Amino acid sequence: MAKIQMKTPLVEMDGDEMTRIIWQEIKDILITPYVDLKTDYYDLGLVHRNETNDQVTVDSANATKKYGVAVKCATITPNAARMPEYNLKEMWKSPNGTIRAMLDGTVFRTPILVKGITPYIPTWTKPITIARHAYGDVYKNVEMKCPAGAKAELVCTDKDGNESRETIYNFECDGVIQGMHNKSTSIASFARSVFNFALDTKQDVWFATKDTISKKYDHTFKDIFSEIFENEYKAKFEAAGIEYFYTLIDDAVARVIRSNGGYIWACKNYDGDVMSDMVATAYGSLAMMTSVLVSPDGVYEYEAAHGTVQRHYYKHLKGEETSTNSVATLFAWTGAFRKRGELDELPELVNFADCLEKATIQTIEDGIMTGDLYLLSKLENKQKVNTEDFLKAVDERLKKLLNV
Repeated sequence: MAKIQMKTPLVEMDGDEMTRIIWQEIKDILITPYVDLKTDYYDLGLVHRNETNDQVTVDSANATKKYGVAVKCATITPNAARMPEYNLKEMWKSPNGTIRAMLDGTVFRTPILVKGITPYIPTWTKPITIARHAYGDVYKNVEMKCPAGAKAELVCTDKDGNESRETIYNFECDGVIQGMHNKSTSIASFARSVFNFALDTKQDVWFATKDTISKKYDHTFKDIFSEIFENEYKAKFEAAGIEYFYTLIDDAVARVIRSNGGYIWACKNYDGDVMSDMVATAYGSLAMMTSVLVSPDGVYEYEAAHGTVQRHYYKHLKGEETSTNSVATLFAWTGAFRKRGELDELPELVNFADCLEKATIQTIEDGIMTGDLYLLSKLENKQKVNTEDFLKAVDERLKKLLNV
């Protein structure tokens, strides 16, 4: 077949460790043989981020704003142990955090369901999509250690120099404090992104905070969501036959566990970080989650929801065989191709994305899978294969779906 042509490049953000290896294998085996791939490439591997003083991360986010659709490989967020390993100039911030802040987006994560892998919560028969606010909270916090006898205060100085003060704590012993912030504009963008995504996917929205305890911070989230919904989305939701539901976060957790799934669960930044991992694990695996960052002005960045698979990478460096789940990375590419095809009116590219996803799921349901899924799958006839052989098995099925 002639290669599928693209009109507009995808912004391609390369990553680290084992996922970087898989990234290239996916391109070589499943993409470039079928698509005349056009990308605006950025190397977000930790080595290059260090060389550019992390400017490459900023550049990739600006390119995403320009082209509208990006696909991102998993990247390292360095800790103290990584400093000597990569000879870092400083402990660079999370690339995801930087990109999310610049795009003012919301992260939507949805499990990929396949036959043979039963959720740990048997009532979950439909996917639960986690919508995670992608700005502020603990990810942009300021922290201090306080010695015994210290008085900690929260101080806000307005534009005229007037101060407002609240005592945090008078320390009778050593302690710590943490300051967090958020912006009403970002919360409003979060709300609109969630409501728009709900209308696009025809799903109910559940939103939860702890406003009974956090009467100003969390309550502001609740109020902004309520105001935007009532003024801009209520009639649209009624016409679509979907609803918006607010409750406390602890009540939401109880309701989620008892539910059948099939809705969007909107969470503040930290809540979404924790709950998306909980939901992913309960459905089977972090490597079986789609993840897309959506900005309120319609910019999309698709990524894998998991890390760089460091343990497998060290085995790979020793020449040992690895069996790493590549599904989430594959679905990052398919999501980006589908959106690019929709925006550029390229049905061939949309169909390619659909077929690649079908081929991937079909491969697993045929009993061919990587190690983590092999342990989870209830299929009787199954075989564990390495990463490259899994991708080649997907390619066999892809060829049939594309009639190649």
